[in-house]
Amino acid sequence: MQIIEARFIISNSDYKKCPQTQKPEYAFIGRSNVGKSSLINMITGRKSLAKTSGKPGKTRLINHFLINDEWFLVDLPGYGYAKVPKQERKKWEKTFKDYILFRENLFCLFVLIDSRHEPQEIDLHFMEWLGINEVPFAIIFTKKDKLKQEELDEKLLLYQNKMQESWESLPTWYVSSSKTGEGRSDILSFIKNINRKTITSA
Repeated sequence: MQIIEARFIISNSDYKKCPQTQKPEYAFIGRSNVGKSSLINMITGRKSLAKTSGKPGKTRLINHFLINDEWFLVDLPGYGYAKVPKQERKKWEKTFKDYILFRENLFCLFVLIDSRHEPQEIDLHFMEWLGINEVPFAIIFTKKDKLKQEELDEKLLLYQNKMQESWESLPTWYVSSSKTGEGRSDILSFIKNINRKTITSA
């Protein structure tokens, strides 16, 4: 898929105020500081479409970007650690959980995981919550360029083994690097294929 146009549409804290459209949406979420904004910029080929920051918790709203006038890329607030009051974090959590549960045209949620770390309980619990609520999702392991190949393989195997303890089948997953662009074509092909199937079955 070639991205010809990517433009910001709206930010808000209530899924009911999201664009009134039936266009498919693909949302991105992950722990704070997982590299979400950098990944979104890499995927869209735009250097500053999503605002990046070295401080966790930069994204606080539901951000809609229209891609090629065909589908929406949605940037969601991160979960987990951020230097903000607990009440503020709870507000973010309600914002993204309501969107995930009630946004009817959310076709897939991409859960971003920092490939440098061993399986984290917060990520595992979040994906378990998605499974319980039957939310379609795929995993993107970020920051591949920070690891040697053997280190990456070891971390991926740890995740595979850990998830197989409670999952009958593992979700689709990709490995990415915002620095090198790796993973971009695979992720966009995944989105393109879902969009094509949707149009065909409509």
